[in-house]
Amino acid sequence: MINYLKGKIIYKDNKSLTLENQGIGFKIFCSEKVLETFKEGEEVEIHTFLYLKEDKMDLYGFLSRAELNLFRILKGVSGVGPKISLYLSSFGSIENLKSEIEKGDFYLKVKGIGEKRMQKILLELTGKIKEASKKKNNLSNEAIDALSSLGFSRKEAENLLKKVPKSFEKTEDKIKEALKLARR
Repeated sequence: MINYLKGKIIYKDNKSLTLENQGIGFKIFCSEKVLETFKEGEEVEIHTFLYLKEDKMDLYGFLSRAELNLFRILKGVSGVGPKISLYLSSFGSIENLKSEIEKGDFYLKVKGIGEKRMQKILLELTGKIKEASKKKNNLSNEAIDALSSLGFSRKEAENLLKKVPKSFEKTEDKIKEALKLARR
């Protein structure tokens, strides 16, 4: 619903900030990392997630889309609420979070998470990492196969796809862009 806001920080405490946008002050809960990045009076852009529940409506803020996406993934883990997801998402990526968790006593640093819950989170994240990398490889293989069927060798197809900007996410868009690059 509210996916992004741009405005001036008019107030900040240790858990949230108030961002003014066109005369409206939005209270946005943020991780310590985000709060340390911003200063009162500063114009900022922040990615947001609107959390709705029967008795409350909260807005959570992130520095990047990657952190926002990690928050969404973590919210999908049973037993993990938005506040814990907010803290864990400040690691930026699933891989960073997973490596931090694997170091051992990570659960001691996070209020509200015991060792068993942290192991459960790690297990679910491992599944999500495998799922994401499998999806990525399938997209790449589909594009390589399509270019190969158009007469390119597998190696040529791979080299062309490496040159395609990452902004092209769909397989068909990658193929079209690769063909444009091949003509140059």
